[in-house]
Parts: sequence; structure tokens; C-alpha cells
Amino acid sequence: MVHGSRSHAEALRAEAAAVLEPLGLRLAEEKTRVVHIDEGFDFLGFTIRRMRKRGTSKHYVYTVPSRRAIQAVKDKVAVKTYRATQNQDLAALLQNVNRTLAGWANYFRHGVSKAAFSAVDSYTWGRIMRWLRRKHKGRTRLGMTELRRRFCVPGTWIFQASGVRFTGAASVPVTRYRYRGTRIPTPWAPQPEQQAAASS
Repeated sequence: MVHGSRSHAEALRAEAAAVLEPLGLRLAEEKTRVVHIDEGFDFLGFTIRRMRKRGTSKHYVYTVPSRRAIQAVKDKVAVKTYRATQNQDLAALLQNVNRTLAGWANYFRHGVSKAAFSAVDSYTWGRIMRWLRRKHKGRTRLGMTELRRRFCVPGTWIFQASGVRFTGAASVPVTRYRYRGTRIPTPWAPQPEQQAAASS
């Protein structure tokens, strides 16, 4: 991060490349870009971008699951709910999908991820619903009322079978990191023992 102009960032990038070169490392050109924080960038599955907080005029830097990361988990769900998987029972499908979504959500739970979790769960619910209707397709099409009566927790739209419920990504609580930058030791910040020695 650079508090300055684009030229400052590009100069710093050149300095970083010079430091890495003696170590036998280099910056990958296709992965190294200079962007404004308002434009945002993707890093390790997250999109980091400064945006206006809804309902206010204040701007904050948000870390959210990237579109690519969301699409990747949707693709996994699509594979698990494809026609070829209809030989398994609903309980096995729910258990499999729950594990996938819980693992994905645990990685992204430290970002601003609540809306992304809900969107992924909504997509997954629709996939399971279509999977059930294809699996039980007979002379009469499985209607939504019948589907709810047979495969959901009474009074809800939560799928269940043999004691296994659809929990989804939203079952993982979002836990935001608190800012602790001033407490992280660095080679440049004087340590408490050094400050005590200097004062004595």
C-alpha cells in the first residue's frame, strides 16, 4: 500500500523487484499490477477494495470473497448435485454439500462475507431442490408443497433427511479480525526492552 501517486507505487515495485532478485525470486508480470484502492484487487481469494459504507458518506476498506472464489464453490456444488449423483440418497448429498460449504466458509469467515454466504446458500438450495425434483420425477411432477412436506423440517424450507439438515455456508459465523497493527512486532519498530534501555 502506498500513500501517494501511481509513480510512487511503480517506483516501490521496482525497489521490491531489486530486493527479490538476489534471492532468485522475481515478480510475476501477469500477477503484479498497480491499482487504486477504490478499484480494488484480488488476493488469495479475497477482493480488497475501498467502498462507501451504506447509509453514510464514509469510506472503508472491505475484504470480501472474490467473484472467482464464489463461482468456484458454486461449480463444486453444481458437480455434487448433477444428474449423475441421483443414485445417492438425500442424507448423503446434504452431508457432502454441508462439508464443502463449511470448509469454504471457514476460509472466508474473517472477511465481510455474510452476503456472499447467503448467496451461495441460496444457489445451493435451488440446486438441491432441482436435484430432488429430478430424482423423484414420475407420472406427476413433484410440486413445491409436496417437496416441502416430504423433505423439509416441518414449518420451514430447510432440507433434511435421516437426521441430516442442510446447514450451508451461513452456519459458519463471520468473525472479523480486529485491527492490531500497532501490536505486531516489526524489525523497524523499537521493542519495549529497547525503549526501557534507552530511557535508563
